[in-house]
Amino acid sequence: MRRPGRAPVPVDGLTAFVSGAGSGIGRALALRLAAHGCPLALVDLDGDRLSKTAEGIDGPVLARTLDVRDAEAQAAFAAEVSAWAPAPLGMVCNNAGVTTSQPVAGAVVEDDDWVMDVNFRGAVCGVRAFLPLLLRQRSGVIVNISSAFGLVGFANQSAYCASKFALRGFTESLRIELRGSGVRAVTVHPGAIPTGIVRASRYHGHPLWPDVSREQAADEFDRLARTTPERAAQLIHEGVRAGRERILIGADARALDVLARVMPERYVDLLAAAGRLAARRR
Repeated sequence: MRRPGRAPVPVDGLTAFVSGAGSGIGRALALRLAAHGCPLALVDLDGDRLSKTAEGIDGPVLARTLDVRDAEAQAAFAAEVSAWAPAPLGMVCNNAGVTTSQPVAGAVVEDDDWVMDVNFRGAVCGVRAFLPLLLRQRSGVIVNISSAFGLVGFANQSAYCASKFALRGFTESLRIELRGSGVRAVTVHPGAIPTGIVRASRYHGHPLWPDVSREQAADEFDRLARTTPERAAQLIHEGVRAGRERILIGADARALDVLARVMPERYVDLLAAAGRLAARRR
């Protein structure tokens, strides 16, 4: 049910930008939006995977291999999209993301910086590149993909959590600034989704099982993930169209959201106990 005063947001048939479109949620969202008549502007660092996504789209598509950390490249692409777009810009989805797994003590600092640069600064670059276009047309929505790890902290995920908490705060601040402009800002918090992010991580060990390799950790993550990228794309699409400003994806994300709000000081103890139980069962 739509909340009183929450207006629907036009998305279908309008141009959409999606970063990290070569796999996972980005690819699934691109394919879904294309099926709803959206011309697509897509970027990814992996050109081969991006090409595979573009090949699956029956409609206008502009795809470029791009590092979201490069502010100048993002600005140049936004200008290219503005000149190319066959329809007004309806959605800007900053989805590209990476992770590392390591404790704070003795961390490889470069890997933490990499996560912050891609997940947070890359999204900020995307916002800054496309926001002037949206403000000029006084319409559109910015969708920033945070995480359930942007709601609570997890061991060995300090950089990832920091990047997603930061993106959440940035987006919520932006939402306030945009009031009255005709432009919306949406935060998305997916739970566990088999996107390949763990397999592509800079892995330095599992917090519960020190003898587990990156591939084994990725297999376990995929086994536990109950929400598909396609379902996540559906929930994002439907949530944006319904005018929602905060979208939780998956029962795990909803549970962690409740924990963080109801037990803000004690959820850490509960997660630690759950981790110990999982370690004993392995």
